[in-house]
Amino acid sequence: MNPESARADTFGVVGLGYVGLPLAIQAAAEGVRIVGFDVDTQVVDGVNAGHSHISDLTDDDVSAARHRGLLEATSDTTRLSECAAIAICVPTPLSRTRDPDITAILAAANAVAEALVAGQLIVLESTTYPGTTREVVLPILRQGGLEVGEDFFLCFSPERVDPGNPIWKTGNTPKVIGGITPRCTEAGTAFYSRFVDRMVTVSSAEAAELTKILENAFRAVNIGLVNEMAVIADRLGLDIWEVIDAAATKPFGFMKFTPGPGLGGHCLPVDPHYLSWKMRTLDYRTRFIDTASEINAEMPTFVVGKVRDALNGARKPVNGSRVLLLGVAYKKDVDDVRESPAMAVLELLERDGAKVCYHDPHVHRWNLPDGRSRESVPLVDSLFNETDIVVIVTDHSSFDAQRIFRQSRLLVDARNLTASVREAVDTARPQRWIVKG
Repeated sequence: MNPESARADTFGVVGLGYVGLPLAIQAAAEGVRIVGFDVDTQVVDGVNAGHSHISDLTDDDVSAARHRGLLEATSDTTRLSECAAIAICVPTPLSRTRDPDITAILAAANAVAEALVAGQLIVLESTTYPGTTREVVLPILRQGGLEVGEDFFLCFSPERVDPGNPIWKTGNTPKVIGGITPRCTEAGTAFYSRFVDRMVTVSSAEAAELTKILENAFRAVNIGLVNEMAVIADRLGLDIWEVIDAAATKPFGFMKFTPGPGLGGHCLPVDPHYLSWKMRTLDYRTRFIDTASEINAEMPTFVVGKVRDALNGARKPVNGSRVLLLGVAYKKDVDDVRESPAMAVLELLERDGAKVCYHDPHVHRWNLPDGRSRESVPLVDSLFNETDIVVIVTDHSSFDAQRIFRQSRLLVDARNLTASVREAVDTARPQRWIVKG
């Protein structure tokens, strides 16, 4: 079977979320016909109506692909047989015990297996632990008797989506790929080269799987380090952001990371745990990763401690105080609240009896894990007058730092958003977490 057969016209994308839909739109922009699959009928109907539910894509992006006849969405997985290549882009969250939950991968693999035909290329893009493609997906796809590397081709190619990044998108971000066999890698590289500028091949699916986790573990560990430095600086009465800016002037051997209220999103708080779990099965403890995860998970408690300190300084108890959270998305200028540290900050404050509301220009409705939901309140002047303390959790670009600093009675800035304003007001004032109290 010639791997060039994987270059046929139709590309199936299983999962039309933050990874799958941008992938589909990028491929369609290069003339590849897309059939997108999703279990959520609202997502399917929205895409077919030309609407985007992803902040990095506009309705115009989706409708343009629809009008060209290059994009359709469906929940009918029997249509996977129409596709020469299939990418699995489904969620891989953690269970309540922080173990990998690959339920969606299993469901997608079984759906693909039921429709598998000779010549198809299957690529798993969902982040997972090393060995998943070979040990979990491959046996499912082999059930019909087809042989990998001969009758079908199987690869792992990790997604590298950075929501809100205006420069690096699906098409121009180098894409790593590793196959179960060399012919699988060749087929995957040939297909993705149609709409990705640069392909980076590795020797195996496992190498590609570990590449993704290394990328995110690197960030998680370094953020954990700088978060611990933030706590240390606070104990020493120093401004961590001043220290970081000074260190960043070194032209070699230092990479700038900044502290915050904790990790969020679909990658950093989750992916390293996949490797930790895998290594525990091999009787090895991932010490750096585990320690960094613990430090990062403690940062919401640290921030709430600063809220408590600020209120105490004003002779007010947390119980009954009115708290305004500014930003609940996990990072600036996105609408994604998955694993956002704002959730832990909210829970800790409410546990102490605080009355909490929030404003986020990107998150109009905040659906909480317990089934409740909150609505973003308008950021009007009267809101500041009615609020005892403001907590900056996410530093959205649209936030007016000068206004926030001027109108807040008490202010805890977990992102250093108001640094320049504070310097203009009082250059001698220590720039720490409690910036107005």
